[in-house]
Amino acid sequence: MKKLFLSLIALMLMTTACNSNKDAAVTSGIDLTNLDTTAVPGVDFYQYACGGWMKKNPLTGEYARFGSFDKLAENNREQLKGLIEEIASKPAEKGTVEQKIADIYNLAMDSVKLNADGYEPIKADLQKIAEIKTVSDILKLTPILSVEGLDPYFAVYVAADPMNSTMNLVQTYQSGISLGQRDYYLENDDHTKDIREKYKTHIVKMFQLVGFTEEAAQKNMQAVMNIETRLAKAAYDKVKLRDPHANYNKMSVDDLQKLVPEINWKEYLAALGLKDTKEISVSQKESLVEVGKIIATEPIAAQIAYLQWKLIDGAASYLSDEIYAQNFDFFGKTLSGKKEQSPRWKRAVSNVDGVLGEAVGQMYVQKYFPAAAKERMLKLVGNLQKSLAERINALTWMGDSTKVKANEKLSAFIVKIGYPDKWRDYSSLEINKESYYANIRRANQFETAYRYAKAGKEVDKSEWQMTPQTVNAYYDPSTNEICFPAGILQYPFFDMNADDAFNYGAIGVVIGHEMTHGFDDQGCQFDKEGNLKNWWTADDKKHFDERAAGLANYFDLIEVAPGVKANGKFTLGENIADQGGLHVSFQAFQNATKNSPLGVIDGFTPEQRFFLSYANVWAGNIRPEEILQRTKSDPHSLGKWRVDGALPHVDAWYTAFGIKEGDPMYLSADKRVSIW
Repeated sequence: MKKLFLSLIALMLMTTACNSNKDAAVTSGIDLTNLDTTAVPGVDFYQYACGGWMKKNPLTGEYARFGSFDKLAENNREQLKGLIEEIASKPAEKGTVEQKIADIYNLAMDSVKLNADGYEPIKADLQKIAEIKTVSDILKLTPILSVEGLDPYFAVYVAADPMNSTMNLVQTYQSGISLGQRDYYLENDDHTKDIREKYKTHIVKMFQLVGFTEEAAQKNMQAVMNIETRLAKAAYDKVKLRDPHANYNKMSVDDLQKLVPEINWKEYLAALGLKDTKEISVSQKESLVEVGKIIATEPIAAQIAYLQWKLIDGAASYLSDEIYAQNFDFFGKTLSGKKEQSPRWKRAVSNVDGVLGEAVGQMYVQKYFPAAAKERMLKLVGNLQKSLAERINALTWMGDSTKVKANEKLSAFIVKIGYPDKWRDYSSLEINKESYYANIRRANQFETAYRYAKAGKEVDKSEWQMTPQTVNAYYDPSTNEICFPAGILQYPFFDMNADDAFNYGAIGVVIGHEMTHGFDDQGCQFDKEGNLKNWWTADDKKHFDERAAGLANYFDLIEVAPGVKANGKFTLGENIADQGGLHVSFQAFQNATKNSPLGVIDGFTPEQRFFLSYANVWAGNIRPEEILQRTKSDPHSLGKWRVDGALPHVDAWYTAFGIKEGDPMYLSADKRVSIW
């Protein structure tokens, strides 16, 4: 839910779509050149609605996928570049935000220094790892590496206690594999085996680039693959990771000591800065038990190689061009199918944004986002909440007592629009001209300390999980909040000159999508306070699960590439949210226009424009390699299937476009899944 859209355009004259102004000249909002009118809506609606866009926006070398939000990202990045370059071009007083932005950006842009430094910025750390002699040495060094932003063996984080959402809890999470997904280590289809072999080659080349002989690099690679494969075998698969009960195992530190005796947990947590920890949730117990066994049984030399690899892999984006190029060759070209690196300035802007996100965001909203837009969006959100409440109350499969609880949860939503009310303080973050990587390492230490300082304290529900310039939106079950940063409030999500049909089809569905996450297969397990607590009757939960299973089974049958099917259980939450967003926003659209119906514009009825604007949000081109990668790693369905997979379950779409039995996209009424 956290990886979708990009950037913003000024909304100074914004008129909310839910309050149409009869005197204002409005447009359909639909760019007719985005369509492919040679396609038939009932055969391939995605091609019909987005075929023209795809033709106009072919993939360039730096993209594995380029869609509507990526196009917005380009605009957003240009805006950030203007802000950052203006700051970076002027002298600034040491310790100011301006000095920190300037130094990071200028170091990222200084190819001469980066190439002259080579791998020197990590040389001392490589040596420190090489000096490990015992398991005790490993356990002393590993938490230091973790605090610096690396992920050896497993991760420790602090977040709301799922069973007591008002308090922050220390939690562990499976990690330590550089390919990210366990499937890459375990599956044996031709594509996965090819990726695995190329990953091995990549590891060898990277070790050689930081001074190892080919013989030593080959030996190190074998050690890395052995340890990462052991971690992958013990890891939960991507479907099990979506089960909040299966991933909640709260225990005392003393009990954790018994579960994983190979690690001295009091010392380990103290080294992380978490010495006062009394309780901890071991999110994936089997994985952490295996970590203990790996640390105790793998040869010291093998673990040295593994820890050195985690350092090399984590630092690669901040070292010389040669090292960056090799890293891109595997992760960019091989895994995703990209043809060329993004320009240096884009990478530099993104990294400044990552290190000083809210500082950049504060400048961003001052220049590009009018405060009045927050109030306008709140009104639109309110209309969507009313619509969802109406739909809950009309459900035939849910009993009255559960409806009461569902409405209580909906009413308790915390709504965040645009930007936070208070900004982060970066005064204790030291940034200097030493080296690019040294600054990134300190930034990671700063961020880790910031998050770990929350352990055992009350959850701050005013805090944002995204910067305002992020083009995305999210729902957090632990705080029961929906958040829409400034970055998403622009075309193709919102058009101040378009009518309700367009805006409800675009930003309206996005709002409804995030609301529905509160009631998807994961969100529905949390109550209005954000606690992992059942609020359903047994019969109602059974009915929900049956309907959800029907949607999962439907997506399981979709062939995303030759011989490759979608994973309906993995993408279930997002698919439920897409479907819910469509239903909720369409009803809100009908409510908003019932007293002043809209007419035909550009040859399309209001209902048709609603669904066309929804489809255009997901317009995009994608490489075959990226399809395979995302099918393994992304809980969202691919853009095409967020349209062609979702719409056949929406009755209003059939009516709008005259879809009839016999059309390839037609589903009989008994096969359409309706949840919210």
